[in-house]
Amino acid sequence: MGFRPAQLYRVLLLSLLTPAHSFNLLTQLLKEQRAWRRLAHLPNRYHLPVTSLLHDFRALLGVSGLRCINRQLLGPLLESGWIGGKSVALIDSTDLPAATSAYKKS
Repeated sequence: MGFRPAQLYRVLLLSLLTPAHSFNLLTQLLKEQRAWRRLAHLPNRYHLPVTSLLHDFRALLGVSGLRCINRQLLGPLLESGWIGGKSVALIDSTDLPAATSAYKKS
């Protein structure tokens, strides 16, 4: 049994919204965090996506795919007027280089 793209996208969001900023740590913490699994619509703690699947999914979407999804999600929110006349900002850091050298073994 595989994972639906919506589930994988939600797990990608968890990597941004939680203190677990790496896929390795996120996959470990998903076993313990029922609320995170519920947000991602993952069925149970024993059937979770592996790190390589998350990397492949993110690479498959690419920057333009992620921006397209964000645009699709943000459009109805802005059109509905639920924000009550307040300003809304969407932080887009897709063009910034990742600070990955900090965790390399020496």
